[in-house]
Amino acid sequence: MATNESRLLLLIDDEPAQSRLISALAAREGFRAIVAGTAEEGLERLKGAEGDEIAIVLLDQWVPGEDACALISELKAARPTVPVLMLTASTSPLLAIEAMRAGATDYLIKPVAPERLQQALRGATRREAPRAELQPLAEKLASALDFDAMVGTAPVFRTALAKAATAARGHGHVLVEGETGTGKDMLLRAMHAGSPRAKAPVRTVNVGSMPASTLESLLFGHERGAFAGAFDRQTGLIEQCDGGTLVVDEIDRLDLSVQKRLAEVLERGVVRPAGAAHGFRIDVRVLAASDRPLAALVAEGAFDRALHDRLAATQIVLPPLRERAGDIPALTRYFLNKIGAQPGLRQHSIADSALTLLEAYDWPGNVRQLQAVLFRAAVFCEGESLTADSFPQLLEMLGSQANREAKHQRGLGVMLYTDDGNLRALEDIEADIIRLAIGHYRGRMTEVARRLGIGRSTLYRKLGELGIDSAA
Repeated sequence: MATNESRLLLLIDDEPAQSRLISALAAREGFRAIVAGTAEEGLERLKGAEGDEIAIVLLDQWVPGEDACALISELKAARPTVPVLMLTASTSPLLAIEAMRAGATDYLIKPVAPERLQQALRGATRREAPRAELQPLAEKLASALDFDAMVGTAPVFRTALAKAATAARGHGHVLVEGETGTGKDMLLRAMHAGSPRAKAPVRTVNVGSMPASTLESLLFGHERGAFAGAFDRQTGLIEQCDGGTLVVDEIDRLDLSVQKRLAEVLERGVVRPAGAAHGFRIDVRVLAASDRPLAALVAEGAFDRALHDRLAATQIVLPPLRERAGDIPALTRYFLNKIGAQPGLRQHSIADSALTLLEAYDWPGNVRQLQAVLFRAAVFCEGESLTADSFPQLLEMLGSQANREAKHQRGLGVMLYTDDGNLRALEDIEADIIRLAIGHYRGRMTEVARRLGIGRSTLYRKLGELGIDSAA
């Protein structure tokens, strides 16, 4: 088996430039890439002397063409436990869905973004089984750019959204904090779309995917000859979005020297590219996201206080999903509706047995992880409804404990769906609601009738029709 010191990546790709780029990116994650230019060579490598040391296979769909899914099946037959990732130029998820059904762990759309590739490599080589439903997906489903697409009724979540909607209408800098997967990126895009600068230039930079030296030139720009290798003038992103918005993701990972320079630019309103004789006056709004609380990093000396103070004039904290578990049913149905609209997939309902599992889990990857889990389940579900059996890893982890915990969290006690995903009969649901009300109001029938919005005589008639004991 592959070790951390000698992890091999089998890359099946016939494009030399792309192979070099992927090999370099994979090296940052501790992989040594071996390249096969054809499907046949890839299979030979996997079955050969180095095969036992291969930790992951990355396949460019273009190499086998229409036979990509057949090749994936052959790769999985040769080494069932090795994760297979597919690169595709198609933006439609149809081919990716068929590839996953053939055994692919994940897929990436070309041109591949460095952070997406590195995320996919990390996710596919975790300790979970290659097709475990809790693994992240490298690609995201397209989402609407407005606040209505932010689903949830938990007070702490709605408070954050209200604050963001108000801030969006201004021109000040904004800092959004929250754990990975809580929706910071989506919120920032919604804020930009609802801002007065919506039609002005916008640039986005992901700090975590770039080295500090590259990032400094990318942000501030440089003149030709400013340093070794600066063969041409580069206009920085800050200058490019003058009058508009700069979106900075993972700003907590920004190098301290770059932080200080950015704070100075925001204070003075002037950006000076490296090697330039003078600066350029700019008007830019920064929308920043951080996975970690910046105030704590400032206290540790790991983040520039001046930059924090400028960004945190408006600070929004998105809660983790475990703190708004009551939103899981609504989020689940929202995601299933979106997933079912994808080519190659269909609409699925979800049984209460599955919802109890989803609500009982802590979701360390938050909303993004929930969406990925539902996508994988929908890909492999042949029935009309997702049930508890559609989430085998969660079922194994949580077992019968999920039913008790989820019911306690939801405080419902009324099941709307049968295990096959169909709605229960109306009279059965009505009977459960009446029993619940009788128990909740301790048999005080006048109060039960008042709360249900019916008369006492109607209530007693229903008790007789439904066969309910008033002492239930």
